[in-house]
Amino acid sequence: MKAQKSLRAARFAHRHLGHSLGVGVATGLLIAGCSGGGPPAARRVAVNAITLEGHPISVTEEYPAQIEASNTVEIRPRVGGVLERQSAVEGQRVRAGQILFEIDAQPYRAALAQAEAALALAEAAQAQAVRDLARAKPLSALDALSQRELDAAEAANSATAAQVRAAEASVKTAQLNLGYTVVRAPIDGDMSRAQIRIGGLVTAYTTLLTTVYQTDPMYINFSIGEQRLLQLQKELGRAPDQRNPSKRQFRVFLADGAEIPATAELNFVDAAVDLRTDTLPLRLLVPNPKTLLRAGQYAKVTVDTAARPDSISVPQRAVQELQDKNFVWIVDGDGKAQTRDVTLGARVGADILIEKGLASGDTVVVDGMQKLKAGSLVDTAPQAAPGKSPP
Repeated sequence: MKAQKSLRAARFAHRHLGHSLGVGVATGLLIAGCSGGGPPAARRVAVNAITLEGHPISVTEEYPAQIEASNTVEIRPRVGGVLERQSAVEGQRVRAGQILFEIDAQPYRAALAQAEAALALAEAAQAQAVRDLARAKPLSALDALSQRELDAAEAANSATAAQVRAAEASVKTAQLNLGYTVVRAPIDGDMSRAQIRIGGLVTAYTTLLTTVYQTDPMYINFSIGEQRLLQLQKELGRAPDQRNPSKRQFRVFLADGAEIPATAELNFVDAAVDLRTDTLPLRLLVPNPKTLLRAGQYAKVTVDTAARPDSISVPQRAVQELQDKNFVWIVDGDGKAQTRDVTLGARVGADILIEKGLASGDTVVVDGMQKLKAGSLVDTAPQAAPGKSPP
């Protein structure tokens, strides 16, 4: 019996002590929570930001281009026959009048000899007709010769004179054809690959023997978009004109990035926009004395646009895109992050031009925007603004 009473007393004491400890702990936590003096402060997000300032920007436009010889002549024979000789070396420079190919001339020499013989025969017939007419005229004056016979003598004289002129033309044609058996370069330039080998049969005005490219100077062909054309007209106050190319400097770069050292001049502006591409074809003229440029090469043309004195630009990484809209994160006067829609312009190195949406004095976040949401308090670490040196 005494043992049972002792057990009940021990259980009562345990429950009472546990309740007292729980109340004490809860009371202590409540006191500790009330002793802070209010809710905890909002956490600030650390970002890197720049304060914008207007500065002059000269935007460089780039256009794909292709190099073209200033004159390209396809060499085709004027007479047909067997190709007998190639006098010029493929790929080498040739001069105007230099012999390139020779066609078998024997048939044309024979044709010339035949034409000369026909001319001699016509001249002999004309001489006889002249003598006959000279004898007929006095006889006709004495009524010893009828008028019909006199007319016949005069007609024969005229006919033989015409035969002589026809024979002379045949001789001239034969001489030309014989001369055409020697194919000469019409211009100074570089000779391309020969298309017909020795012994091949060529057809007059049809067979392509080779091509000669005039490589000094060279043309650089490229096109600008219709919108860029309108912008250029606004800057110039008129349409672009090769006679008044403005003070823009055109620079030409080859496929390996090397710049052509020669000065490129605007040589041609097409009269109409190409309806297939909505672009306006333009052409530059570049000296090529060392024949470093070859027809058909690809190149890149760059041109500096008119400098804008108070342009705004930001690093490209600061611009975000969402649903075809571009925006940046800015820090307002209360130190809170907000988004701002912007209209982008041309790229300028690692920066991008802002046409609308930002102004001088705005603070733009450039790093750490992935941690932001609208209204976030931020701590900004200053960065160098475009066009400025780091602080």
